[in-house]
Amino acid sequence: MHELSNMGTIAHVIQLAIAPVFLLTAIGTLLTVTTNRLGRIIDRARNLEGKLESTPPEGIAKIHSQLANLSRRSKLIYLAITLSTTAALLVCAVIAILFLGDFFSFNITIPVAVLFIIAMLSLVLALLSFLREVFVATANLRIGPH
Repeated sequence: MHELSNMGTIAHVIQLAIAPVFLLTAIGTLLTVTTNRLGRIIDRARNLEGKLESTPPEGIAKIHSQLANLSRRSKLIYLAITLSTTAALLVCAVIAILFLGDFFSFNITIPVAVLFIIAMLSLVLALLSFLREVFVATANLRIGPH
């Protein structure tokens, strides 16, 4: 009968862990988007740096301006990636504490609440950094003839 009780407890812990697992999926998607953007920024910067030697002197300032913009964008995306990864690690810690608390029978309320709050703050900051990078990218967008 004790085994049946333990199975019920473990099943309950698994139910509690499902929501954070879905959150991990969302964070993983955000990481995919941000790393793809970082890759595009790096590719564009390398392309521009390759053009520097063959560019006439009057065009070099424009390329340097574009490179400065790409540098700013890369820093914002790097920050978003760092904060998203931190949030994912904290969510993983929440899931681990849910199981450890059940296994070792200790009160998990405060550690889970604190880690989850920090994870959400980190995720909010990551999203704000990502949004800022999108604003910087679109502010310098040039479509059509110049």
